[in-house]
Amino acid sequence: MLELLNEHRCFEGVQRYYRHDSREIGLPMRFSAYLPPQAADGPVPVLFYLAGLTCTEETFAIKAGAQRLAAQHGLMLVAPDTSPRGAGVPGEDDAWDFGTGAGFYLDATEAPWRRHYRMESYVAGELYELAGRELPGDPARMGIFGHSMGGHGALTLALRHPGRYVSVSAFAPIAAPMRCPWGQKAFAGYLGQDRQAWQAHDAAALMSAAGEAPFPGGILIDQGLADQFLAEQLYPEAFEAACQAVGQPLTLRRHEGYDHGYFFISTFMQDHLAFHASQLKAR
Repeated sequence: MLELLNEHRCFEGVQRYYRHDSREIGLPMRFSAYLPPQAADGPVPVLFYLAGLTCTEETFAIKAGAQRLAAQHGLMLVAPDTSPRGAGVPGEDDAWDFGTGAGFYLDATEAPWRRHYRMESYVAGELYELAGRELPGDPARMGIFGHSMGGHGALTLALRHPGRYVSVSAFAPIAAPMRCPWGQKAFAGYLGQDRQAWQAHDAAALMSAAGEAPFPGGILIDQGLADQFLAEQLYPEAFEAACQAVGQPLTLRRHEGYDHGYFFISTFMQDHLAFHASQLKAR
């Protein structure tokens, strides 16, 4: 059962924050949901947003400036928290890039993380179902996007669950986590040392293994060239090469002067919501 924590009228729709007992996580989880005005008349397309390291379910709703655009397009926006909270795992609060706030949108297989750190099953399973059952979302029209760690999550979940998401995009994603310190730390901790297991959660590796273009309508990625994490952590060129190899249409836009934060994200949010709306509303 969903517990409504608070709600706010916003562009003739409503921004809500929920808490519920998650069957997958085994702990209470929070998420935000923007219901556009069109939801009053029936089910609407859903766009899931996955936030980056250290963020919460509030970050996107507060900083991205997406509600006005979602109201125009008739899109419901759903943004989960970035990890379990209060799992009681030793060391989970010791670092900003691993543990609390850094669930990496995968199901951990290593003890002690595997009991509660099940973000893939939560986002692509439980929350996906909930948006169409408890909220006025249309199960046949769901897309996904995200930023940084959440961009990694959006790309990998879309590729790992064929047919579940109609559309996918990302802002500055961790596009080849096997190659970067953030990804290597997370994968070693959550998945162990078997690099074969890592490949199943690496967007560039997953795309390289795709037999044909999994998203014929294209994928949109925006990347700032003044991003302080670009060279060491993100590797968009690896995902770009993988898309080219399998014939996956990709629009990878590189922007001079933009960094990794929400000023960058909010600048190009209009393009991403229009991109998703054109595919979701065509169904």
